[in-house]
Amino acid sequence: MSTPTPPPALQPATAAPTAAKAVTPLQWAFRLIRWSTYLAAFITLILVLRKSPPPPVQTNPQAAERAEQKVQEAQQTASTGQPATLKLDETELNSMLAARLAQAMQSQGGIPAMSPSAAPNAATSASPLAAPSGSSDAPSAGDIEQMKSNVKDVKVQMEGDIVKAYVVFDVHGKDMTLELQGHLGASDGFLKFEPVAGQIGSLPIPQSALQSAVQKMMDSPENREKLRLPPDISDLKIVNGELVTTYKDKEN
Repeated sequence: MSTPTPPPALQPATAAPTAAKAVTPLQWAFRLIRWSTYLAAFITLILVLRKSPPPPVQTNPQAAERAEQKVQEAQQTASTGQPATLKLDETELNSMLAARLAQAMQSQGGIPAMSPSAAPNAATSASPLAAPSGSSDAPSAGDIEQMKSNVKDVKVQMEGDIVKAYVVFDVHGKDMTLELQGHLGASDGFLKFEPVAGQIGSLPIPQSALQSAVQKMMDSPENREKLRLPPDISDLKIVNGELVTTYKDKEN
């Protein structure tokens, strides 16, 4: 009698796991670009939301009163047909801006877009209005309108012929800062601002985007009228760290 043949070895219930599919260099590059984009967007958001520190400017009630008195005297002189020049230093200008801003916020709950009814008003409107827009690297025109209507603080520095504006505004309950540097002037009866640098929060705005945005904003019909100077003002500029406003001689 033959010996029974032993059964064959049982096969495993499941096959051995297959080796992990190798990741190609192209897939690694795609993943790197994707996560780099996420990281760049996150860093940009942090920089935009991070408030920059305010500049060290001085204000006091006496300087505000002195500035208002200078404005009235220059306007009265100009109204008689005589040429007049108004000069405000940094402390006088910031003190008057702070006083007018406080009055506007108390009366209306926020400061409206300022019209250049006087030289200091024109300088005030120049800073917020010269904010960048129309670029992916800068706020839109709608954002600028919201900034102007929710301005909480304005500080101005004047160095040589450069004006530096620092603006704090509220966006959906969050304080944000806008800083602009440039040359202030007048052309054909309108306020002129030539930006040289700017940043939102701690994020610098590219020069090309800043210049293009400001030019588009100042050329728009709506903002054009807001930048119209009073008919008795012929020039407005920064000279040796002072705001100098020149009134026209009515005889010329």
